[in-house]
Amino acid sequence: MLLRRLSLIGILCGTVLLSACGRGYEWSHANTLNTVAAYQKFLSEYPTGPHAVDARTRIATLQDERAWTAAQISSSVQGFQQYLTAEPNGAHVQLARENIASRDRDDAWQATQANVTVQSLRDFINKYPSSSEADEARERLQAIAGYRADLGTARSERLADRERDALEKRFGRHLRQVVILEPDAKDRDYRITSAPMSEQDATAACETLQHSGRFCTVVQAAG
Repeated sequence: MLLRRLSLIGILCGTVLLSACGRGYEWSHANTLNTVAAYQKFLSEYPTGPHAVDARTRIATLQDERAWTAAQISSSVQGFQQYLTAEPNGAHVQLARENIASRDRDDAWQATQANVTVQSLRDFINKYPSSSEADEARERLQAIAGYRADLGTARSERLADRERDALEKRFGRHLRQVVILEPDAKDRDYRITSAPMSEQDATAACETLQHSGRFCTVVQAAG
């Protein structure tokens, strides 16, 4: 009886040791291959074994790296967005977002350069105020709309409107547009001025008005 028990125990121990050896071999083999398929095969055979958690972690890491490599190869907004969709908690989420933002900014700057206007430059600066392109946009905005032709003041809005109409009728071609600036803490009068323009255009407009005996001086546009 005792002999039979010892024999059964021996068989059981041998089976356990054989299973452990097999599991150890399969885990070592999966590590050597280091592929998603290898770790998945290991999990299919040992789903609750001591290396199961490690296997799942390595599968997640490999899938994340595969998705990130694909995004880098694509090097496009769509590619990085696909990475974020596939791996919302991946190791490269922040880099993907930075790449998307960078490419969005590049596209916006190219569109601005293709259609340089006061409004397009201001829109770009407002959206990307800290970018290096915004510094260039400010310089270009200053060049094309950094000045005004100051045309004097009026005590009331009615007088200012009358003066604006007269100036536009006679000098509209040179001034393009005459605007009225509301009184503020620094100036109680209504100020009559041209819309923002380049320094060259403002100078030319003032020379024309001065030649006709009208007050005009070139000033920097605020804002």
